[in-house]
This record gives sequence, structure tokens and C-alpha cells, in this order.
Amino acid sequence: MSDLVLNVNGSTYEVRAKVTATLADVLREQIGLTGTKIFCNEGECGSCTVLMDGIPVLSCLMLALQAEGREIQTIEGVADPATGDLHPIQQAFVDHSGLQCAVCVPGIILTGKALLDENPNPTEQEIKEALAGNLCRCGNYQRMTECLLVAADVMRADAGHD
Repeated sequence: MSDLVLNVNGSTYEVRAKVTATLADVLREQIGLTGTKIFCNEGECGSCTVLMDGIPVLSCLMLALQAEGREIQTIEGVADPATGDLHPIQQAFVDHSGLQCAVCVPGIILTGKALLDENPNPTEQEIKEALAGNLCRCGNYQRMTECLLVAADVMRADAGHD
């Protein structure tokens, strides 16, 4: 067992976990952030994607101890913490039917957020390439791509870069 201090969604968590515990397991089972999905548990589907220092990582393949000292963001940390308002990406998924079964959606939203944070004006092709590691069993890829394009427009307008 190992004592870990994890920085998740702006909060510090002290946990005790096996040295072989994955970040996904610790997030879900010890911290209670169940928005991080574990579907394939082999790094093939992207449903467990979280952001580590702003970069998408597969939390089912990462040991929790590798996340110490890093800033982790899960889907629960994407909405505005002060107001509870959804992030423009989350709102676009709600408004434009970007979710179906929703197993893949947390990972796709976080992957999309990393893309839009780096590239506020992506092309449809750039979005498709960014989402290539995220599988959607429902096949809702085109709708999710459209949601990210809408969110990019909103985010640019909010930033005054329309």
C-alpha cells in the first residue's frame, strides 16, 4: 500500500492505494468521481480519459502513483465550480444531442476540451483526428464533432475572438 496525494479538479485528496492501483480505479472507488468510465480497461476505448496537466491520458493504463504532483481534471471538474454552469462543450452536447448512451461522453468531452484549449478554431478534420482514440458504441461521431464545432464558436465568442 502507498499513501498518495492527488490534485483532482482543484482539490487535494489523500488516499491509500495499492501500488498497482490505476488512476481510474482510485478516482472512481476512493475519491468517488464516477464520471471517469472504465469500459475496456485496456486503453482501447478512451472512456477513461482524464486530463493530466491539460493533456488527455488514459486513466485505466496509468498507475495512480504516476499522477502525484500533477493536476488531474475529470468530467466532474469541467463545469464552473462557482456557478455550476456547464462548460460550453458540455452545454453543446446537451443542446445538440451529442449524447446517447453516454459511456464515451466524459472522455470525448475532455479530449475535446484539450483540443479547444490548444486550438480554439479547429477544422472538422482536426476534431475527428483528436477524437480518434475515443470509441463511441452508438456511432454518434458526426453529432459529437458538430457539438465541438459549436462549442468552439461559443468559446471564441466568449473570449472576444470571434
